[in-house]
Amino acid sequence: MTEPFEGLRPFDHVTNRRIYLSFFAGAAVALGSGCSADGSGGTGPAVDGLVCELPSEFLVDGGVGRGGIPTLQNPEFVTAEPNIQNVYLKESDRVVGVILDGVALAVPHNILWYHEIVNLDQGEERVAITYCPLTGSSLAFDRSSIAGQELGVSGLLFMNNLIMFNRGDPESLWPQMLGESRCGADVGRRLARFPAFEMTWRAWKDLYPETLVVSSDVNISRDYTLYPYGGLYEQHFNDEFLFSAMPPLDRRRPAKERVLGLPPVPGGEPGIAFPFVALEDQASSWTVVETRWNGEDVVIFWSDQFRGAGAFRPRHPVTGQALSFEATLQDGIRDTSAGTRWSIAGEALDGPHAGSRLAPVGEAYVAFWGAWSAFHSSTRLWEGL
Repeated sequence: MTEPFEGLRPFDHVTNRRIYLSFFAGAAVALGSGCSADGSGGTGPAVDGLVCELPSEFLVDGGVGRGGIPTLQNPEFVTAEPNIQNVYLKESDRVVGVILDGVALAVPHNILWYHEIVNLDQGEERVAITYCPLTGSSLAFDRSSIAGQELGVSGLLFMNNLIMFNRGDPESLWPQMLGESRCGADVGRRLARFPAFEMTWRAWKDLYPETLVVSSDVNISRDYTLYPYGGLYEQHFNDEFLFSAMPPLDRRRPAKERVLGLPPVPGGEPGIAFPFVALEDQASSWTVVETRWNGEDVVIFWSDQFRGAGAFRPRHPVTGQALSFEATLQDGIRDTSAGTRWSIAGEALDGPHAGSRLAPVGEAYVAFWGAWSAFHSSTRLWEGL
């Protein structure tokens, strides 16, 4: 039996019971707890519902219905050069960046505010770029782990977080921040992660001038310059989530502060959260943090200018040589052995290792601290060098 989230185990107390979800006329409807604490009983024929192993008090119907938030499937991409199809983007807007089949692609938050999931097919790769505006969480998933099936938006939320469904037979439900099915036939199955970076649009363009970005011409009427959740929702000082179905907030950091998180591994150590403000509050505009996670060395790169961070395995990708890094005032991030300069995306820019790329930690992702700590209640917190 898998854990619904850290600190709560299935059926070990009255508030953590199986629930049934039924899909009628394409809309997801929460029917509440349909079982006793030991899992007996039900609300109707099994064919009508999905058994969910989630604490029911943290599950909310978001009110939009199944598919009410339209996902995008292989939208048009355009170049980064200013044009009518990318004019919706400001330099400071945040994007989720991936390298897909050797091509740099940017999926802006502006697009994901309204669509939350963008399914991409590029060459042999099948990826879903996902963002939940309510929890600030950006994750990319390798859809080949579910036979390439597309992901959709169920309309349900778990602790304010997007619950996805796979467009296949049978369907299952997948809370985004768990990256694992918790409802339906695939309960306990994990989605493979795909490395992704979150930073400003200007920063991603600086790293990858040839990048492509999602066009605003997606045949759906939206104003991608307008943030749809209210001007203050995402602000650092705002401690309120849209729905109150959350555990008590961990007040060690502001609830809406962004963190780069390394999640806990089942049977392993707790995860680690690296708050953006703590990473920024260093002597240099660049920060390097060397740490241990899941029994291996990991290095965190941060750039004040890029407003982004990345997590990498600090070994040369060809020789396997262990590398150590430092942040410098003039040259950014360099390794201490060869003096090679590295980008925030783990690419060697010059020096003896030029052209090399560090292996990213694909499990790392960005989220609001309040959501991160709710999902990973025993998380370690990095608070500075």
